[in-house]
Parts: sequence; structure tokens; C-alpha cells
Amino acid sequence: MATVTERAETGSGNASSAGCDPRVFVLDANGRPLMPCHPAWARELLSKKRAVVVRRVPFVIRLKDRVRADSVVQGVQVRIDPGSRCTGIAVTDEKPEGGQSREVSTVRRGLVAFELQHRGNQIRDRLERRSRYRRRRRGARLRYRARRFDNRVRPKGWLAPSLRHRVDTTVAQAERLVRWAPVTEIHVERVAFDVHALSVGRDLSGVEYQRGTLLGTEVREYLLAKWRRSCAYCGATGVPLNIDHIVPKARGGSDRVSNLVLACVPCNQDKAARPVEEFLARRPERLRKIRTQVKAPLRDAAVMNAVRWRLADALDGVGLPVRHSSGGRTKWNRTAMGLAKSHTLDALAIGDLFHEEGDMIVRHPARVTVISATGRGSYARTRTDRHGFPRLRLTRTKVHHGYQTGDLVRATVPRGKRAGTYTGRVAVRASGSFNITTAVGTVQGIHHSHFRMLQRADGYAYTTKREEGASRSEPKARARASDHP
Repeated sequence: MATVTERAETGSGNASSAGCDPRVFVLDANGRPLMPCHPAWARELLSKKRAVVVRRVPFVIRLKDRVRADSVVQGVQVRIDPGSRCTGIAVTDEKPEGGQSREVSTVRRGLVAFELQHRGNQIRDRLERRSRYRRRRRGARLRYRARRFDNRVRPKGWLAPSLRHRVDTTVAQAERLVRWAPVTEIHVERVAFDVHALSVGRDLSGVEYQRGTLLGTEVREYLLAKWRRSCAYCGATGVPLNIDHIVPKARGGSDRVSNLVLACVPCNQDKAARPVEEFLARRPERLRKIRTQVKAPLRDAAVMNAVRWRLADALDGVGLPVRHSSGGRTKWNRTAMGLAKSHTLDALAIGDLFHEEGDMIVRHPARVTVISATGRGSYARTRTDRHGFPRLRLTRTKVHHGYQTGDLVRATVPRGKRAGTYTGRVAVRASGSFNITTAVGTVQGIHHSHFRMLQRADGYAYTTKREEGASRSEPKARARASDHP
């Protein structure tokens, strides 16, 4: 029988640049990471009692009869595509290919894919609400409370909590992957948006340009993200898009990003030099939507500028080599391999990939694990009204009948109108009647005796989804992909 390392090397089934089953993380008897294996091989190990389940999501097993010294571990790479709202993470391996008749090239395979959803906007909103409550209390004429002003100096390198959250969650996931997989290096994309130049609409120089990089092709990436890669006038997707001026340049329009939209070729030609009010005179809803969207702030671009260097410094603390790559290189690799646009496929394409010399991506996971940051609950034990005064007192105990809100559980109800099996996150009550949130909805009022613990709450919610970016075209590397399962 092949060893777990051999099965991880050879894989299973026909591999190509299309989606395949995500791999399972494997630990040896001492808890040290081995090469990930195919889910079928993991099921076989579990059925023969040669392994035990360490974690449900992501799925991690530990072998009982194998240590790392007896296995061949080639190593894997973690590739991170940071974003303001979502961060794509891909675990890959690379192998040389070639022989005497041809040059050696590199084959990259996607093993596991994650989409990390941040809650920075939620943190910002809650801090702003707390600030409004406190500001009102300081200004009120309360005889029993003296006014207190916050004159504390922020330390050097301080980041707002909503920004620090993005750095901390990304680094936390990288550290987890280092514990579960034999990671040899980390690749991260570092992209810069020039908010000043984007708002002005021209290149800056001299005194007016003191910091940042000059405005380049990143404005196209910003517009693609802002308009969701669709035509602003008709909503067409999957077609070539041009940059169009809402107020035509012939009528005095500027190159500011607030005056730019994406338009398909027919709409761009039909609009020509006409004002957008005239072009969309019969579609007022579309015109109002465009007017609203062009005024959207450059908040996401500013977030990435604020955290990109801090994220790089934090990843250096993981203890592994960190390689940096540009957004242009990522787009070039993804386009050359025929992969569509998504957070996880962008992460898969990060780093040096000399496809001109035969390097290729032959596989990506068909399913993505979505990790949503939920936090570990609130320190506050009261709920406030709209004025900031307490209206509801919560229990001081968070654990009830052995469970706490956020635990991953499985409820098996034998009879009654809620009969069935449910798997998801639990919301506990002191009465012992819990709610469970599954992928299809929330089921309320299940007695705690029907629950079984699968995984303790760790501040994240886990779901899975199919990879949105299916291959749009088959690259030339597909012809040789069958040699690399």
C-alpha cells in the first residue's frame, strides 16, 4: 500500500487546470505537519483506525503510526492576496518538470483555497457608535459625573482597530496553516493605490507629490473592482470593457476617477461625446445608480495603502521567508493560465511563474472554504437604547450546558416537527433551548441534549462554496496536465 506521502505526491484522478477536490491536512503522530493528502485517502485512513480527526473545518487528521522522519516532505507554499473586505489564501505545491529532451519547468498545483472575510467595517461602525454615546455623555449636564477628555498620545505605528483587525486575522490564518502544513515560504501580493492621484486624475510631481507611487495601470484595477467588471450603462459582463468618461473630455470632463466608468464597446460607441444625461434619458434608474456609485469614497484603496506595509512586517514575524509580488504580475499569470477573476484564483497566481518558459498551473480546488470573522462575543453585558442607556442586561455566563455561542455542533432530533440532523453554529440560551444556524437557515428551539460538539468556537464561521472563477479557456499547458495529477 502506498504511504500517505506517496499518495499525496501522486494524487488521484485526472488533473487539469479545472477544479478538483481540496486536499486534507495531515499531521504525524507527534503533531508535526506532513504533505496534504486526497480526501479519499484520508477516509481510508480513518476507516482503518490509522488516523484520528483533529479538526473539522478545515479538515485535519493525525496519523497514529507515522512520524515525520519516516516520510518524504517536499513542502508547500502559502500565497496571500490581501483585500479590504476579503483576502484570498491558497496553499500550493510546485514541482519541476522536464527531462533530457526539454528544459525544466515548474508545475504549480492548488491544494486548498480559503476566502477570509474581514469584519473591519463592522468594527468601525461599532466604535463610531460608542464614540457618539460617550460624546453625548460628556456634553450632557450630569452633576454626578465630571467631564473627562481623552488626551492620551497614540504610540508610534498605531493602527485603527478596523485596520489592525485585517492584519491580525490574515497573520493568524497564516500561522494556523504553518501548524497544519509543511510551509516553506509565504508569497504575498503588495499593491499600492495612489488615492491622491486617483482623485486628481493626473500624474503628480514636485512638491504636490511627496509620497506614494505615480499613478499607473492600477486605476484600471480599481475601476474593475468598483464596477464589478461589468458595463455601467447596460450591466453586460464577460465582454471587453473600455474606460469611458461620464462627462466627455470634449465637453470639459476630467480624468478623475469620479468621472470614469467602465463601458462595453457598443455602449461606448453609442454614447460617444454625448452627456450621460442625454444618453440615459430613457433609463433614469440606471442614471441614478451611476450617479450614486461614482461618488463612492476611495475607502478600500486607502485601507490597502494603510495596511500593506504593516502586513508585510507582521508576516515576517511568522519565521518563514516572505516573497512579495505585484498586482500586475498576478494578473499576467492569471490571464495567461486562463483563470477567471476571484480572490482565491488571484492568490493561486501570485509569485513568479514564467509561463513563457513552460511554467504552468495545472490544478485548483473546486471548493473554497469561506472563513468569516465573527469575533468571540462582546465584553459588554448590557444592550443599550438609541440614547446609549442600558435597556437589557445579559447573563454573565457565556457557557451553558457545555456549549457557547459560535461552537460548531451537530444536532440530531429524533422526532417532532424539528426532526432531522442539522450541522452549524449554535446560539446558546440559559434555558437550554438552543438555536442552530446551518447553510440553509436557522432552526430554533432545540434542546441541548440533542447536540454533539464538533469544534469549539474560535472567532470564525466556516462555510464552503464552489469556486466562482471556473476556467474560461484552456491554456496551452492543459495538453501536458495529465502527466501531473
